[in-house]
Parts: sequence; structure tokens; C-alpha cells
Amino acid sequence: MKFEETGLDGITIEFQPLEEIMEEAGFHYQYDYERVTFDYKMVDQVHNDVYYFRIPAHIEEGEIPSPYSTVKMMKPYVGKHYYPHGVEYDEEFPKQIVDKCQKKIDLILEKVKAEAL
Repeated sequence: MKFEETGLDGITIEFQPLEEIMEEAGFHYQYDYERVTFDYKMVDQVHNDVYYFRIPAHIEEGEIPSPYSTVKMMKPYVGKHYYPHGVEYDEEFPKQIVDKCQKKIDLILEKVKAEAL
């Protein structure tokens, strides 16, 4: 499930402040020099389900993980993990998971806007 019109999509920011903002919000990242994906793992203790909330960014200038590289943020999305097959994104998600993702978006957006280029 993609989150539309969050305000994050298209924001350009230096990697180092973005990395710090995302780590403070509980995200970890993976990268491949051209793009970076920040992941936030959520576990539904009631149903024993695992969800990943992801916020991707694409390199605009420089190279990840250089602190002075710039990235352009993209649309956030959430998926449910199915062991051993992977993560599925095209399904209905529980309201509490969607609400938690929206709270993370709001928190990150406020901080990212202050650091945006």
C-alpha cells in the first residue's frame, strides 16, 4: 500500500540529516549507491504478523552513504511479511498499522521540511 500525498514525495535533502532523522524515528536503511530505503519493522502481537513500513529515496547528487550526497524522497509504502516468501504490498492493512505509519510520516515530514534543500 502506497501512501499518497504525504508531502514527503519529491523533497530533496542531504543524506546525513535524513539519516539522523530516520534513525531517531526508529528506521534502519539499506542502500545500493543509487537509492536508499529506510525500513521500520512493526509486529502485530495479537495476530503475530510482521509489517514493514518503507520510505525510499533516490540519489540526486553524490553517492550513498556519503553524508553530503543529496537524495530525493519518494512515496512511502507498507507491506506484510510472509515467511519464507517475502513482503506483499497489495492487500488490506489493519487500521492500527496504517495509523502508525501515518504518525511516522507526520513526525518525519516536520523534521525533513526543516532540513530540505
